[in-house]
Amino acid sequence: MDKKKIAVILSGCGVMDGSEIHEAVTAMLAIEQHGGVYHCFAPQGEQRVVMNHVTKQPSGEIRRMPVEAARIARGDISLLASFNVSDYDAVLFPGGMGAVLNLCDFAHQGKNCSVHPDVERVVKEMHAAGKPIVALCIAPVLITRILGDITVTIGNDPETCLAIKAMGGTPEICSAAQVCIDKKNKIITTPCYMLDKSLKDVAQSTSNAVKDLMEMLK
Repeated sequence: MDKKKIAVILSGCGVMDGSEIHEAVTAMLAIEQHGGVYHCFAPQGEQRVVMNHVTKQPSGEIRRMPVEAARIARGDISLLASFNVSDYDAVLFPGGMGAVLNLCDFAHQGKNCSVHPDVERVVKEMHAAGKPIVALCIAPVLITRILGDITVTIGNDPETCLAIKAMGGTPEICSAAQVCIDKKNKIITTPCYMLDKSLKDVAQSTSNAVKDLMEMLK
């Protein structure tokens, strides 16, 4: 039996300006533990900001998304522009501020945000092909901006829930380890670090989401 192939879409490396590392790594681990394989992608381009994760202030550096994301992928990464929908069974978006700074600009523009064109293409093509999309933490706002009428969770943050509604989506309140499944649209979301939880809880959250993904792919 062929293993299910999951594309993991990264936006950099680090919670404050790129992909949330714990979410990305535990998701990749869960994919392997549940019998799948993954490959990492990142869009071409510079991060909108580079943060010093010690001082929590902008560092003034210029860093590129693929180069930074390659740190998580151990160098095995492809540009998102090369993504072919026929090669993968599903896509997964970790959270982190990169999802709302680099993959889209929700962090600054909220409900009126624009999306990186490569990200928008991939999400629309996967959705049109009837293939599942998994979004962790804050990443569901990105998927909602592209697809509109879907049901997702970001936990219980009131302001973000209002933005999701304004973009045409339906927010579902969930705890950290719970998974929201929009069966009609094949969207799987879970809060992870949107709620103030431990790494153990986040690992359970990503594992639950990937388990549900694999069930959906059967």
